[in-house]
Amino acid sequence: MCGIVAYTGSSQAIPFLLDGLKTLEYRGYDSAGVEVLAQDGSLAGVKCVGRVSALVEKCQTRDLRSTCGIAHTRWATHGAPTDRNAHPHTSCDGRVAIVHNGIIENYRSLREELQARGHEFRSETDSEVIAHLVEEALRGPAAGDVVEALRRATRRLEGSWAVAAISADDPGTVACARKGSPLVLAATDGGAYAASDITALAGITSHVIQLDDGQLARMDPSGAVTVYDASGSEVAKPDTLDIDWDASAATLGGYDDFMAKEIAEQPAAIERLLRGRLSDGRINLDELDLTDDEIAAIDRIYVVACGTSLHVGLLARRFIEGWARIPVVAEAASEFIYEDVLVTDHTLCVIITQSGETADTLAAARKMHAAGAKVFAITNVLGSTAARESDGVLYIQAGPEVSVCSTKAYTAQMVAATILALLLAQKNGHMATGEVARRFRELARVPDLMRVVLDRSWQAKAAAREFVHAPSALFIGRGVNSATASEGALKLKEVSYLHAEAYAAGEMKHGPIALLEPSFPVVAIVPRDSVRDKTVSNIQEVIARGATCVAVATDGDEDVASLVERVMWIPDCPENIVPMVAILHLQVLARYVALARGCDVDKPRNLAKSVTVE
Repeated sequence: MCGIVAYTGSSQAIPFLLDGLKTLEYRGYDSAGVEVLAQDGSLAGVKCVGRVSALVEKCQTRDLRSTCGIAHTRWATHGAPTDRNAHPHTSCDGRVAIVHNGIIENYRSLREELQARGHEFRSETDSEVIAHLVEEALRGPAAGDVVEALRRATRRLEGSWAVAAISADDPGTVACARKGSPLVLAATDGGAYAASDITALAGITSHVIQLDDGQLARMDPSGAVTVYDASGSEVAKPDTLDIDWDASAATLGGYDDFMAKEIAEQPAAIERLLRGRLSDGRINLDELDLTDDEIAAIDRIYVVACGTSLHVGLLARRFIEGWARIPVVAEAASEFIYEDVLVTDHTLCVIITQSGETADTLAAARKMHAAGAKVFAITNVLGSTAARESDGVLYIQAGPEVSVCSTKAYTAQMVAATILALLLAQKNGHMATGEVARRFRELARVPDLMRVVLDRSWQAKAAAREFVHAPSALFIGRGVNSATASEGALKLKEVSYLHAEAYAAGEMKHGPIALLEPSFPVVAIVPRDSVRDKTVSNIQEVIARGATCVAVATDGDEDVASLVERVMWIPDCPENIVPMVAILHLQVLARYVALARGCDVDKPRNLAKSVTVE
């Protein structure tokens, strides 16, 4: 999981390369580096452990004037985060440099083979083999053509890759290749650009070229981009995408951090997503790309996702089974890809992924396609692999989410899953048009309910004091809010490094209650819903053991308030939309705990935004 940028043209390369890395730092921040074609025709580079800011400082001490270069910010997979394992990696003769996102699965055998032929390796990474393979190809039939050399090199690779390469033997050219990991390019009058994510190019162009699996590209100083297939033949009409959001959407805009900004953006994101989705009492979801008869015939659904998106999947299962009466399996993609599946002609697979590039989720989608199922994606990123490889896609329209910790994408995915559940129920006749319209009107209240909760962020800030010095925490909830408990615990773990577990409240007596002792913090999600009284009983069990209980409760529930140390209040709202509202308190809580513990809420240690390797 890494960020790649590249440039060749008429301007100085370093300003774009460093700015691009800053934009993509959420993809990886263990180390960073740049390599440019120096004025004397040689390659020159700088790389170091740590954040991009450390790289910027080191670059200021070097003469890196150049109009062609590549850069990389790394999240370590093979090899520890050290200077020597940082990208770019160079060939033995120092005339080839590459940056790589992905995993080379056969790197060990390639490394042994190359070492036997005299190549010397400087790093522990899998990526370095690419530089040596390109070097060999340039010595032979691909002499002077770095694109052809990279094509020949990738024929030897197994795994996934997005690669950008430069060579002193082909000055001014940047060669790119893609399989399994995202890479977009731009052709402009001022030069040609490449990046792992459109966010790095949004301030430069509104039109990007997307490489498909197996394709390569030549970036020329003139600004031209030529795309080739795996055989080396030019692709006449490569895939393109128009960027429909302003680059300022990926800036802080006055907020202290992106997590705060993205929490605050949730009401507007939900309003965008809901706009135009109901007409004459009927759900509009043309993106599913199935006929009414095909939708009505769906007899089994698999919902597959990872991390935060999996918690959305758990809610989707409840809504679809409860409203559309279709059996649903919701499972982590990393486990699902190794299991047997039951697929009929009427099976639907729903994948949920913010980035659209989550490797395990994509593997699950490909598995279901191969088994004959239709695949529908809920994702945030236009033109992502998930969107392009699915039979239909619902974009959640949350805008760029820069903080590694997902907030607005989570709530938007919940709303998208609810829309899908309503459509399925309407099409197969289990929910009447009037009931669909009523449920949708409830959904339309979510943005305003969120604004109420955001105005009460001081309640979460006050509750955070109970967690700052705790060694661990427990989150409990029942029904739809068991998933809310899981997401709240995950948020706290991600950004504050405080261990937290989540359990369905009724399961607490089957083990986790042994953890409870004085001052142990427990978060109970206890809205006024059909299981409220049962959850109150669980709160009493917590209090009886001296633990500290913080509740998320419905306005006016004084019985709950009398039991617990602190309450984060939510407005009265229907049971099925409580998870979309209550989670905001838990997001804010996690942020305040993290800040009090001195943590970087946007870039938690060991995590990357887009998990592009299995």
